[in-house]
Amino acid sequence: MSKPSPLSHVRNIGIAAHVDAGKTTLTERILFYTGASHKIGEVHDGAAHMDYLAEEQRHGITITSAVTKAPWRGHLLQIVDTPGHVDFTVEVERSMRVLDGAILVIDGVRGVEPQTETVWRQRCRFNLPVLFFVNKMDRPGADYHHSLESLSRRLGAEPVPVTLPVLEAPNELPSVVHLIERTLIGFTGDQGTELVVTPCPEDLWATFAHERESLLMACAEQDDELADRILSGEDPEPAELWAALRQGTLAGTHFPCFGGSALRNLGVQPLLDGVVELLPAPLDRPPSIAVRPDGSPEEVAMDAKGSLVALAFKVQMWEGRRHVFARLYRSQLKPGDKVQLQTTDGRVVNEIVSRIFDVDAGRKTALDLAKAGEIVLLAGLRHATTGDTLCTPGHLLHLERIEAREPVLGLAIEPTAGTEEDKLLEALQKVLEEDPTLRLEEDPETGQRLLRGMGELHLAIVIERLDREFRVGVRSGRPAVAVRETILGAGTGDQIHATPPVIEQKIPERKARVVVAVQARERGAGVLIQDEIPEVLPAGATLNMEQAAAVKRGLRAALEAGPLLGTPVEDVAARILRVEVFGAASTPEALQAAAARAVHKALEEASPAPLKPLMAMEVVVPGENLGTVLGDLQSRLAIIRDTHAEGDRVTIDCEIALEKVLGYTTDLRSQTQGRGQFTLEFERFDLV
Repeated sequence: MSKPSPLSHVRNIGIAAHVDAGKTTLTERILFYTGASHKIGEVHDGAAHMDYLAEEQRHGITITSAVTKAPWRGHLLQIVDTPGHVDFTVEVERSMRVLDGAILVIDGVRGVEPQTETVWRQRCRFNLPVLFFVNKMDRPGADYHHSLESLSRRLGAEPVPVTLPVLEAPNELPSVVHLIERTLIGFTGDQGTELVVTPCPEDLWATFAHERESLLMACAEQDDELADRILSGEDPEPAELWAALRQGTLAGTHFPCFGGSALRNLGVQPLLDGVVELLPAPLDRPPSIAVRPDGSPEEVAMDAKGSLVALAFKVQMWEGRRHVFARLYRSQLKPGDKVQLQTTDGRVVNEIVSRIFDVDAGRKTALDLAKAGEIVLLAGLRHATTGDTLCTPGHLLHLERIEAREPVLGLAIEPTAGTEEDKLLEALQKVLEEDPTLRLEEDPETGQRLLRGMGELHLAIVIERLDREFRVGVRSGRPAVAVRETILGAGTGDQIHATPPVIEQKIPERKARVVVAVQARERGAGVLIQDEIPEVLPAGATLNMEQAAAVKRGLRAALEAGPLLGTPVEDVAARILRVEVFGAASTPEALQAAAARAVHKALEEASPAPLKPLMAMEVVVPGENLGTVLGDLQSRLAIIRDTHAEGDRVTIDCEIALEKVLGYTTDLRSQTQGRGQFTLEFERFDLV
């Protein structure tokens, strides 16, 4: 690892899955078997190398994405271990944005779970090639074929089996059958470090004839000549199968599947071989498309030459100082280099990269140079934030930004000590820079400070961090659910804004009239704004650019605060009908005020109604507790969409208002003697 690897020998990959599927456990084995770590750290002991935050060790889950590196067969694997809990899905989103491939971990007992589907949609957004690792195959009820069937049914993926676990192998070792190499691989030695590779016995091989056939047919789809040979009964060489399967993997048509158990040290090394053989190097990925300031596109190929293009995908406070994670797509970067970026408010700023670091989970090492294809940590950037593109000064470009979801839950917070108000605000500002899904607002009615996030766990972790990292104690109130507004009908607003002149202060008369119409749209359709101005009175009058812009600003601003609750308006179509001007009195300020008030009137006339967040919820409970849990969910007005049994456990798929499940963890535990679990994912704002 001391000598830089050529880009053809680099694999930037992420490891993602549903919570508790075994991502971090798998990453720990990868680090151990590659020699990047001298011991295996277990999640349940709070000793995992990748879970370095105190909150991660305390809760036993991954909260923030962690970056590390590992060598394997002359290649350098740069690995990002991502969270599985839906509250921290933005960590997965921004990691996927800068990776070249991914390993999705599937629980061999449960198959595809809700967060697996979320991760899959994120993977699809960036067209990442994927390997699946079917984990926990040593557990009772684990079923490799059921897991592959769930991949096909729920994700629409075409799984291709490559390794299958054989827990009662002829060599009496925990083993996997390798369908490409036709070998039986046993795992022995200290923690599965030694591999015993033998030709697969014929009687055992015969039991995997169907899986081998699936593999051959998948490879045949990529190569007509290979297909002819396979159909004629010829058995291709392993190298030919690897090449054909790699072609399908990079094209996103086939998804190789490896089986094993990370906790029992089974099947990890063949997965690493699959990463090297099947997942892309940075040069194998299509060029990124950037946009110039004039709106024209520009291809950005992965190249050490040319003007700098890098994406800042994460801000993190490290030892109390602001650092930025970035992926370089073109050129090189050295400490002291100047970079240019455009902030979200449109300002173009120049900054200096004071230091560059290589990252290994919670440790960093200074670098003298970063090259295209690398993920590095930058110090000294005061303005760069998540989604900004770093460029050579004078060559400004914009890569696709990273989407952040809107928060759905809020807490009223205040410092435990009244004298720490400024300290709390300073700490919150740093946390908000790190996490784009957090918002800090003030309740206009109570004056309380509200911290909004993605869920109860998300907010609880933030409060723990404020106490541990910044030494600020926080008192919090009952969670408050985020709401929106909509309308149920149609309405028209006709508003004349008129203020008399104030001669003493030399303020002239202001007068303008705007007529606006609003109409309800289907749920989830969003806001449609038609801000063209079809008619201006009196006849022959026109609006200058500043006046027209003011009318449009007033229209859009009014939709940010509805008449019912003062919250953003959803699922509404709004259009300007006419504008009347009164000479010099129709200033931009008068027109903007008239437009805003006209929208307000129209919304009031159109039967405004509150919208509350509805969640997709999956509850997994023992069969004996099904009746009790269903009865409780129905009392919470949940809409049960489906139930299905797998072994002695039943999965309930339902839709429920977020406010009805606050504190549900405690109730579910008491109903199932601690054996039930559930996941929530925001679905939409709707009438409840």
